[in-house]
Amino acid sequence: MCEPIAPAACDWLGRHVDTREGPLPPRGAIEADGLVLRTHTRVDREVLDRALQLRVVGRAGVGLDNVDVTACRTRGVEVVYAPEANTQAVVEYTMTIVADALRPRTRVQASLDHTQWAALRAPALAARQMDTLVFGVLGCGRIGRRLLRVARSIGFETCYCDLREIPPEARGSARSVDARTLFASSDVVSIHVDGRASNRDFVSTSLLNCMKDNVILVNTSRGFVVDNVALAEFLEGHTNAQAHLDVHEPEPIAADNPLLATPNAWLYPHLAARTATALESMSWVVRDVVAVLEDRAPRFPAPGLGAPLSE
Repeated sequence: MCEPIAPAACDWLGRHVDTREGPLPPRGAIEADGLVLRTHTRVDREVLDRALQLRVVGRAGVGLDNVDVTACRTRGVEVVYAPEANTQAVVEYTMTIVADALRPRTRVQASLDHTQWAALRAPALAARQMDTLVFGVLGCGRIGRRLLRVARSIGFETCYCDLREIPPEARGSARSVDARTLFASSDVVSIHVDGRASNRDFVSTSLLNCMKDNVILVNTSRGFVVDNVALAEFLEGHTNAQAHLDVHEPEPIAADNPLLATPNAWLYPHLAARTATALESMSWVVRDVVAVLEDRAPRFPAPGLGAPLSE
């Protein structure tokens, strides 16, 4: 186990296989049949060259950015992950951000007279209501589909953009549109794409300039998907727009990130999946690790090469 996982999952794994805890050695042979990792351990060709007996890599999380799946497959190493573990947590987090952005609130911290009471209430008048707005989702995987259902249940009109056509039973009444239409027509844009290289700076000037003047943009997927310089320029020219970014490139946030000085950009320290329930669910990838080691089919093997992996 290269990184800590939930104690219950760790104990369960220890009852089925011999375990060692700690980071991979920087050099020399890696004597392991399986690896369990989270975010900070990379499994690339160099690691595989040193792990000649390796049979399975278990990623305790959703993204596979830190695992060279192609190299693993080439060498007969199975990759398993936990694609359903953080869906609820990320959807809750995203909707909380949107609700806070649309419904300002003032906290009462002392006894007030009528004038003070009225003064506190005045700036809390919401300019918009959810059932008059369009919620657009870029990337319609497990998280994106759940988010569409939740947004629709509150009253939003919904649309999405994805590489695939999503069947009606998975997307509900959400309309399929291209990226430009999604950014132009949505009052809320929520980004849930995968880590493929072609998504780098996908959200740049051409799409940002399509957005409404008072758009709410939320990114909980990958920091590199959004061009920070272009976004800072858009926000400076559209002071009623908001950007809420939970992921960044790099992390921690670099001192020269222009969004740090942009008042209508809210930057968060990668919190979307941080619920105790989600973190424990991710840890149970160990079940699939043991399945592979026992020559059984895993429940969640990594997608086939080239398969979409929107989240």
